[in-house]
Amino acid sequence: MRIIFRRIADYIRECDKLLYILCFVTTAFGCVAVLSTTYKNSGNNPRDFYMQVFCMFLGIIAVVFISNFNYKSFCRFWPLIAGLGLIPVVLTFFIGYAPGNTDDKAWLLIGNFSFQPSELLKICFIVTFAYHCFIIGDKIKKFLHILLLGIHGAIPVVLIHLQGDDGTALVFAIMLVGMMFAAGVPLRYFIIALSAAAVALPVIYLFIMNDDQQARINALIFGTETDYLGTLYQQWRGRVGMANGGLFGTGLFKGPLVQSDSIPEVWNDFIFTGIGEELGLFGCILVLVLLSAVCIRILRIGFMANSKLGLVICAGVFTMIFAQTVINIGMCLWLLPVIGVTLPFFSAGGTSLLCTYLGIALVMSVYIHRNSGLTYLRDDTI
Repeated sequence: MRIIFRRIADYIRECDKLLYILCFVTTAFGCVAVLSTTYKNSGNNPRDFYMQVFCMFLGIIAVVFISNFNYKSFCRFWPLIAGLGLIPVVLTFFIGYAPGNTDDKAWLLIGNFSFQPSELLKICFIVTFAYHCFIIGDKIKKFLHILLLGIHGAIPVVLIHLQGDDGTALVFAIMLVGMMFAAGVPLRYFIIALSAAAVALPVIYLFIMNDDQQARINALIFGTETDYLGTLYQQWRGRVGMANGGLFGTGLFKGPLVQSDSIPEVWNDFIFTGIGEELGLFGCILVLVLLSAVCIRILRIGFMANSKLGLVICAGVFTMIFAQTVINIGMCLWLLPVIGVTLPFFSAGGTSLLCTYLGIALVMSVYIHRNSGLTYLRDDTI
């Protein structure tokens, strides 16, 4: 019994308490926002809120458990981790499930619960790609190895694109770029890749994007009043809701558009607009401050890592959260087309929240094991 209490005390001493607090406060705020945006629309049955709270505490438990293991050790099991991420995604092509609010069969139905494998694939990709960068070492500056890294990163991007979830595919692409930059890939390769992407934009628009995606981009740039009742309806109603909120909002459970379900998916992709109506500009700024603090702390831990593997892992988790935040808020502010990207820690969705905490677990492991001489986790003596 003394050993157990000693290890608990050691863990509390060694873990990054600031990251724990930031994640807990951010998620608690998100849970309140989910409760407010779903309560009346769900017939006073806060199922989404209960699921969000359950996944928050399950995620915290996962962070405590996983972070006790040295990230360098379990990265060596990358084939199993790759399979854990890829197999469920492949299964969606055969037994995939599409919720009522989407046409993409990117979910698996497990009993009464749905699971989105692409969220788990993000975490598995961070581990496998970081380990790939780590094992090639200084060879990462050679073209052949950069090409192999590109192929590695293209696998999840293409798979998720084929699912029809181009928003998540874009997040994967940004994660790939961020991790390669952290791993030390020379800047000239990014310039070449960016130039090639710019040249390829017309081809992507004409031959890869479907009619619906093209229509969303056209409406965003050349939108008319007709588009407000069609393609731009969700963004238009979200903007009206945020305008209603003013500086301090109408109050939780009191947003006219939020509580009347006039903003489609306000508890999910557009929860930022729901917060804007009910808590005003102050609430929106608080969301940005909390998410920025989490991202900055993750970067700080990455720079504290004692190996490039830890740095690249933290870069992967940082870019995952950062990319989703920028894309989601860009959608809500009418700066980007709607592409179905959730707001980390805030949007309703147990899979997304739990997998975000799995990413935090990786970062916490990097922090705890940043000192190579740490031995308490395997010391059974008193």
